[in-house]
Amino acid sequence: MNPRFRWPDEQLIRAAQDGDVTSLATVVTESQPHVRKFARSLCASPQDAEDAAQEALIILYRKIGSLRATGALASWMFRIVRNECLRQVRSLVARGDGAPTGPEAPAEPSAEETVLHRLEVARIAAAVGALPREQRQVLVMRDIQGLPGRTVAHALGLSNSAMKSRLHRARIALRHSLATNEPAPATTVDRTVEGDPSSWTP
Repeated sequence: MNPRFRWPDEQLIRAAQDGDVTSLATVVTESQPHVRKFARSLCASPQDAEDAAQEALIILYRKIGSLRATGALASWMFRIVRNECLRQVRSLVARGDGAPTGPEAPAEPSAEETVLHRLEVARIAAAVGALPREQRQVLVMRDIQGLPGRTVAHALGLSNSAMKSRLHRARIALRHSLATNEPAPATTVDRTVEGDPSSWTP
């Protein structure tokens, strides 16, 4: 592990859980680089990663008392960040699939239709979240956020052709996942989540 960035030790975490404000502030500060690392690897865009990291650090500050094992801080924060990134994707999917408004808007959906829609949104969001980071980024930015292809390519530092190729692979992988309920075989190196989260360094 990079010696410059270490997770807070258990004694410090226990002091924070006991209400010591200085220890709590130190725990949050020392956890921040790792949380940002998780978010950059899991979320679809830099802005989403920043939002997820901030939300995770707020949860850490407010709910550190709910951490049962002081040695499990890394795993706990990883789960929080992952869930926040999935929530962002689920929200984008829901907005991108919103019903039309105005005079031609259809009748209100039934309770059953609403439940089925939410389940489908959750399934799509989970499938998108399971994509390799490179594919997830381009798919969310292009197909869910609706950004122009050139904007997406520029934001990711890709040529237009490389962006289109990556988007094509992402769409194929997503279709495969939704059709089979299994992740598609990796076609590129997945640099997202490997090994024990506690071993990650920024």
